[in-house]
Amino acid sequence: MSGSIDREWQRFTPGHRVLRYGVYLATAVAFGLALRHIEVVPEFLADTPTQVADLLVRMWPVDWTFLVSTVIGAMVETVHIATLGTLATLVIAFPVGVLAARNIVANPAVRFGAKLLLVASRSVNSLVWALFFVAVFGPGALAGTVAITCRSIGFVGKLLGEALEEAAPGPVEAMTAVGAPWPSVFLKGYWPQVKPAFFSIALLRWDINVRESSVLGLVGAGGIGLVLDSAINVFQWRAVAAILMAILAIVLLAEVAVTAIRKRVL
Repeated sequence: MSGSIDREWQRFTPGHRVLRYGVYLATAVAFGLALRHIEVVPEFLADTPTQVADLLVRMWPVDWTFLVSTVIGAMVETVHIATLGTLATLVIAFPVGVLAARNIVANPAVRFGAKLLLVASRSVNSLVWALFFVAVFGPGALAGTVAITCRSIGFVGKLLGEALEEAAPGPVEAMTAVGAPWPSVFLKGYWPQVKPAFFSIALLRWDINVRESSVLGLVGAGGIGLVLDSAINVFQWRAVAAILMAILAIVLLAEVAVTAIRKRVL
């Protein structure tokens, strides 16, 4: 009978340990290169607390007159941009998301085209979309609305397509077996399963769009961002404080509204 062989358990193999240390080293090198190329000036970092304190002093007291006369109207326009952009997104993203679902569309070329459109929408930041449409339509709320729409299509369509792919096949197969037409199969088999997810996605995207539309005005796409950019350019820091408070308030209200709607409706 051969003698027993003592074995020591190790969590990682030598190859795994080398790979982990390689990843750590690559991360450290990438961090060092990034820090070097952005040219951080230590003197500016040391002076940051003083500059921030001075800026806060200039922002106080808040210009409430400016808030009532200008900011409220701009915030209303911001909400309109987010709302119209979200509604347009739902109209466009719904069919694209359906075409991207592999359990609904069998043609791989059609699915590839739909997914390519969704990826293209998500890959471009909303500010870049806004810059493009400001050049097309000119400064204003229209450019912001179209930018919000183009940015949101990929988000809504991708999540809807994934929800459709995760739908239980049982009801769909039963309706198909009895000869139901495809519209009935979709409305009675797929839609009841994905409807809660779809409306949750829509509410979440509207919440995100309220936040994003608040800064689109920095590139001329309307809304509160346009007023904020103008106030910063002329160093009206008390007005800037009023704008920032209004943005914070509308973001919090949007979050509360979305949460309440989800609890009561979904």
